[in-house]
Amino acid sequence: MPGASPSPASETNFLQNARLSARPCTLKKAYIAPGGSVVSIPGSSDPAFHGDAARYNPEEMLVASLSTCHMLWYLHLCAVNKVVVLGYEDNAAGTMEETGNGGGHFVEVTLQPIITITAQSNLDTARRLHHDAHEKCFIASSVNFPVRVQPEFRTAS
Repeated sequence: MPGASPSPASETNFLQNARLSARPCTLKKAYIAPGGSVVSIPGSSDPAFHGDAARYNPEEMLVASLSTCHMLWYLHLCAVNKVVVLGYEDNAAGTMEETGNGGGHFVEVTLQPIITITAQSNLDTARRLHHDAHEKCFIASSVNFPVRVQPEFRTAS
């Protein structure tokens, strides 16, 4: 379940659980990812596939998961390395292509974070930590397409 702690499978392996509920035969292919102790996520297929544009689709959630995983690792590494982040905003984008059988796959995802740091923070360290965060992200390490990171930095005065 989102927000739940992973269940330990061993010292180094973890099980991550998710639960979905759907009403079959809905015109908008809607579902809810129940949150348990966190907010439920309303979902649907992409509007191009007769989904509801007011709900998240699985492809959006994959891009958001990659972005979030990277951001959380980055912010952690910045704290450990004394880089003070005042703002972090990402406009991540995924490129998909359809295959001849009606399915498809991601070709790449590009993370485009805009990070604001204090003037006292080391900009070179802040740049390097994006590489380190990318290497540590479980989700980026699990996908079979490139995840590119194109950060932009701003320094607060």
